[in-house]
Amino acid sequence: MKHASSGHLTPAAAAACAGFVVCWTIGPIFIKQLSSVLDVWTQNAARYGVACLFWLPLLVYARRQLTPTMLKKALIPAAFNIVMQSCWAGAFYYADPAFAVLLSRTSILWVSLFSLLFFADERPLIKSKRFWAGSAAAIAGLAGVILCNPKLHLSGTWMGVAIALGASITWAGYALSVKMVFREVDSKLSFSIITVYTVIGLTGLAFLLGRPAALTELSPKNMVILVISAVTAIAIAHVLFYAAIHRIGATIPSMINLLTPFCVLLLSRVVFGEHLTGGQWFFGLLLITGIALAVDVRRRM
Repeated sequence: MKHASSGHLTPAAAAACAGFVVCWTIGPIFIKQLSSVLDVWTQNAARYGVACLFWLPLLVYARRQLTPTMLKKALIPAAFNIVMQSCWAGAFYYADPAFAVLLSRTSILWVSLFSLLFFADERPLIKSKRFWAGSAAAIAGLAGVILCNPKLHLSGTWMGVAIALGASITWAGYALSVKMVFREVDSKLSFSIITVYTVIGLTGLAFLLGRPAALTELSPKNMVILVISAVTAIAIAHVLFYAAIHRIGATIPSMINLLTPFCVLLLSRVVFGEHLTGGQWFFGLLLITGIALAVDVRRRM
C-alpha cells in the first residue's frame, strides 16, 4: 500500500520512527560483537542473506507487480547499498560503536548538499544563511569529534574515521536514489528487490575477500546474534525507515535518526565500556545541532 507524504507526525509514522531508532541502536552493538569471530565481508553477506530470506516470501507473492523497468532501476540504489553496507559494518572493526555511528550521521548533511544538485525545489537553500550556518556548525562538530578522540594516534582509528565517512556519503547516495527510483512503490516491496541485488554483491565480495567457511564455526549464541541483528537492523529497520519517509517525507525521520548515536552510546557503555570525552560530547552536540538546523531549514522551505 502506498502512503502520501503529509509532513505531519501521525501515530503510524511515529511508530515507524521509534522502530527504526531501536533497530539501528542495537545493530552496531551486534556488529561489533561479531567482529571478533567473522570478517566484515562474511558478516555482511550472512546478515543480508538472512534479511533477504525474511522478505523473500513477500517478493514471491508480489512477483506480478514487478516490471522490467523497476528491476532495472533497482540496480542503482542496490549499488550504493553494497558500498554503504561494506563501509558501515567495516567501520566497527576499527572504531567504537558510538564514535562510528556519530560520524556516519553526517550522511544527513550530504543528503542536503546532494539534493541541491539533483532537485530543483531544493535550490532556494543556497540563499539561506541558516542552512549554511548549520552546515558549518556540523562540519566544525565533525572535525572536533574526530580530533578529540583519545585513540586518534592509533592508525586503525584513522581507518575507522575514513570508512565511517565513506558510509555516510554512500548512504546519502542510497537514500536519494531510493527516493527517485521507488517514490511510488510499497516500502516492503522496494526493499525486498534491493536486498536481493545487495546479497548477490555482498556474497561475491565474501567469497573474494572474506572467509565464508567461518560461518560453520559460529557458536549457537553468535548464530542467534547474527540472525537477530539481520532481522532487526536490516530487514525491519530499513522498511520502517522507508515507511516513515513515505508518510511524512525525509526531513523528520532524518532528524529523529540523529538520536541513534547517543542511544548507541548508552548501550556501548554497558557492553564495551565506551566513553566520549568532554570535548567529544561538546563537538558531538554541535555536530547534531548543526545538522538539525540545516534539516529544519529544508523543512521550512
